[in-house]
Parts: sequence; structure tokens; C-alpha cells
Amino acid sequence: MSTGALVRRATGGSTALRGGRVRRLTPYQVFGLLFWLLMTLAYWRVPPCCEAGQHAAAVERLRAGLTDAAVSPYVLAQGALARLTGLTGWQLLRVCGPVHLLVLLTGLGRLGRVLTPRPWAPVLALAFLAVLCGTEPAPGAGSLALLPLTGSLGYPSALALGLTFWAWALTGARSRDLRRVRYVGPSGLRSLSGYAVLGALYGTVALIDPVIGVGAAAGAVAFVAGWQRGWRGAVRWRWGVLGGVAAGVVVLGMHAGVLPRAYGSYGSYEGVIPQCWLALIGVPALWLRARRAAGQAMRGRAARERVVRRRAARLAAWRDPLVLLFALESLLAVYGRHGLGELLGPALLAPQCALAVELAAERPWPGWRRALGWAAAGGACLGFLAAQAGAVVPRSVDPVGFVQPPRWPSYDWAARHIGPGEPVRTDAYYAVRLLPGYGIELDDGHDHRPRVRWLLLTRQERLPAGAVVVDWSRRTGEVLARLTRTREVPVAARPTTRR
Repeated sequence: MSTGALVRRATGGSTALRGGRVRRLTPYQVFGLLFWLLMTLAYWRVPPCCEAGQHAAAVERLRAGLTDAAVSPYVLAQGALARLTGLTGWQLLRVCGPVHLLVLLTGLGRLGRVLTPRPWAPVLALAFLAVLCGTEPAPGAGSLALLPLTGSLGYPSALALGLTFWAWALTGARSRDLRRVRYVGPSGLRSLSGYAVLGALYGTVALIDPVIGVGAAAGAVAFVAGWQRGWRGAVRWRWGVLGGVAAGVVVLGMHAGVLPRAYGSYGSYEGVIPQCWLALIGVPALWLRARRAAGQAMRGRAARERVVRRRAARLAAWRDPLVLLFALESLLAVYGRHGLGELLGPALLAPQCALAVELAAERPWPGWRRALGWAAAGGACLGFLAAQAGAVVPRSVDPVGFVQPPRWPSYDWAARHIGPGEPVRTDAYYAVRLLPGYGIELDDGHDHRPRVRWLLLTRQERLPAGAVVVDWSRRTGEVLARLTRTREVPVAARPTTRR
């Protein structure tokens, strides 16, 4: 008998007993990763613009140890991270952008799985959210459209929208209650602590961005009213805990002074229709969902009079969460004029997701679904070419002249001469919005501070007496000048707003 080591032969099928099954990537994980890589590179390619200076300025103030009266807990965390790592406000915005996008994509994927088990539905939803919006780019944050993402991905509102997707997915799962859970309470329902944590999540969204928080609350109402059945005492108590914890977090944030103000103002309705009309291709899908909800409700009822059945059908048609979501978010977008730009994205989410769910169905398709698919494909191509292609096609290789993201000038050339906290007097359009992001204070000319040493003049303005040119921008022609003596700037030399 050999004294060598005995070798155990693997038995056929034994890997199944040991859990040897290889988990494959879902279609959404593959396309979501590609989308994350593409948009991260596109975000890093475009220079900061628009509201980015306000967000970077808040981080710079906290990095310098100065208190700000209108910052959220998330911005406080960003300030602490900036002090710990030594990153500037601009650098931190660049780092946070991909993180925000990851939260957005994972939240959308989870929401898609709650809406339907069809594996291609989240992929189509991502595509429709990215390009099926309108033929003109929408300004500001609050959506997953390609062109706005290149500028707003680092904003706190992008993180708030991603957390909203997660909150809606968790709310829908609890309202529908189709998944088995490992631990349940004595009443057979999910743990009460989960509802409390979900309420804290809604409150956190409101503290990060109050406008997105209002939209998130409307979505929670839509999912609970649409899917929750059996309103017994334990169920009402759990949803009451969720609402109470969310309200408590908001009240605590207001008391602590960490409820931020809404950046920007998108209260004008001019140009809204061209920015969103392609998303209305999904309205027929919403109508189909409402019709199915009415039919399911009527099948569960006993035969009654025809009038009563019709009234019940009309009410049951509103029991679909996406139908309710579209109605509530549209009302908020119309009447909440200050946050129109940020609420437009959540309002368009419902028809876009409903369209994705319908087109993710298995084939063969009936004629109406084929027509809907062709309309969605044509609208997506039109929206991409008319409004979104410039986000991923650089200007240097642009063959037809797509709408490109705004490319504001950089003020690194001026910031390297000005010390942190030193006041600068300027009224140039871009400088007023970007210089605070470097930790530079602006002097508006009304406080009459005697220690203003720096002037930033446009090419149309003359240099006042007693000022020395320190540097200038080759792109914009703006001039940075230093006063030889700290004194009041003559009125004739004060800049006027030029864009």
C-alpha cells in the first residue's frame, strides 16, 4: 500500500452543494458601470461653472474655520474632510462628483427592481432619464440628463436625488411587502426600526436640499398610497413613525441652524416645454398602468351597480404609484416656482420609468407596444442629438456643432496672488460667481471697507490712479490690479456688470 497522500476526487455536481455557482452581472450593472465611467470623465472634462462657486465657497469657509449660517450637515462633513485631507473646495467638488453619481445609479437600479422584476427595465430607465427629456438642455440639478450632469454632479442636490431614489425604493418595498424578510415583528410586519431609519433618510434628504426633500416626501406619499393595503393599526403606526422621525430630523436641523437655503432660482416657465416634452412619450405608459390598476381593483370586488363600479374604477386608477408620483410632482413643479428646475427631474421620472417597464416586457409585442417602442427610440435619438450629445462629444471632435456644456473661464491666475479672506472689488459676471470658490471675499462697494487692496477689471474698464497691474487673463482680457494705498476706489473706476 502506498504511503503517499490520498487525493480526493471531485464528484460531479458537488459544486452545487458548496455554493459554486458563479454570479453573473446583470445588464444594469454592466451598463451602469459604463455610464459611471463615461459621465465621470465628462464631468472632469468640463470646468466648474454656474452654482459651483457657491458650493466651493461654503467648503472653503468651513476649511478656514469660519462658520456659515446656511450649510447642511453634508456640507459640514465636506468641510471637515477638506480640513483633514487638505483638499480645496474645487478639488472636493471634483472628488464628490463620482461618489454622487454612484449613489444615483445604485438608487435608480434598486428602484427599478422594486417596480418590476424585468432585468432590462432599469437599463431602459437610465437611458430615458439621460436623453429622453427635451430638445433644449435644462439648467440646474435635479435630473440624470447628460448635459446638466456635467456641471451639477458635484452639487449636494445630486446626492440628495440619489438618496431620494433609495428612499423611494425602500418605501415601495415596504408598501408592497412582496419580499420575505428574515426578522419580523409580532404582527408579521417588518421591524419598526427599519421604518425609523427610513424616516431619518427622508429627513437627511431635506437637510441636504430642501427642494429635493419636498419632492421626496411627495414620492413617499405616492408609493404608500399606491401600494399599501390593509391599513390596520400596526401598519398605520409604522408609517406614522416614519413621518414623525422625518419631521423630527428636519425640526432638529432647523433648530441647529443646518437647514440650507435653496441655491439658484428657476421660477420662470419660459422654455420649460422644450426642455421636457420628449418625456411625455411615456404618458401613454402611465395611462396603461392606471387602466391595469383599475382592472385589478374591480376584479377583486363583488358585482355592483354600474355607476358604483365606474366610480370605483376611477379611484382605483390612481392607486398606481407612478401615476400618483407624476401627478404630485407635477403639481409641486407648477406651484413651487422657486424649485422648478430641481422638481422637473422627479416629475419626469414617472413617465420615463413607466415607459421603461413597458418596453422591457418579453416578446412578441403587440402592435401598440411596437409603436410605443419606435416612438421612444425616435425621441431618444432626437433628444440626444438636439440637447445631450455635447456632454460626451468633445468640441474638438464635434462634427456638427452639438450644444456643448458652458465653459466658464478659470480664475487660478488671479487666486494665486490674492490671500485667503482678502476682499476683491469686481462686478464681472463670471468673477463674482467663481472667485468665492477660492476662499476670496467680494466687496460689493456698499460697506465702504477701507482695506480693499485688489481690483479685478474687465477689458472695457480703465485702470484707476494709484493701481498697479499684477496679472491678466489671456482668455477674457480681465486685469487684476493692486492698489498701492488701501483707500476707497473712485466711483468712475468701479466696475459695471459685463457678461
